[in-house]
Amino acid sequence: MNKIHAICTSSKKGTAKRNVGKAELIADFGIVGDAHAGNGIRQVSLLSYQKIEDFRAEGAFKGITVKDGDFGENLIIEGIDLRSLPIGAILKCGEVELEITQIGKECHSRCSIYETMGDCIMPREGVFARVVHGGFISVGDFFQLAISN
Repeated sequence: MNKIHAICTSSKKGTAKRNVGKAELIADFGIVGDAHAGNGIRQVSLLSYQKIEDFRAEGAFKGITVKDGDFGENLIIEGIDLRSLPIGAILKCGEVELEITQIGKECHSRCSIYETMGDCIMPREGVFARVVHGGFISVGDFFQLAISN
């Protein structure tokens, strides 16, 4: 199905993001209104919807609720195994084009999810991209893999 399940932003780094439903992306910058936008290769962060759902199921057994944006992710995409995409792959949604630039990340400090659950999926499942072509996206829009290197 490859659709956008959530679009999350925060105005301050180090805080959980919240689903805003729609966003404007600017080429070589990121998502308007998100604290992590700017120059660099990690302008937009993505997580697979299924990986989050698996984590939620584990958390439910411990009485923990995980909301969209709690991992610091900008886009939650349903139907694409993001972690399996190669660096350089292009994802398209309408006019918007994202180039995959990094898979996973090193965490320098423990986030609130890790402190609560003893684990966080962003370091191993998070995918980062730069905005090649900007435009507007909304929850429910469809992403497609345009180019895979």
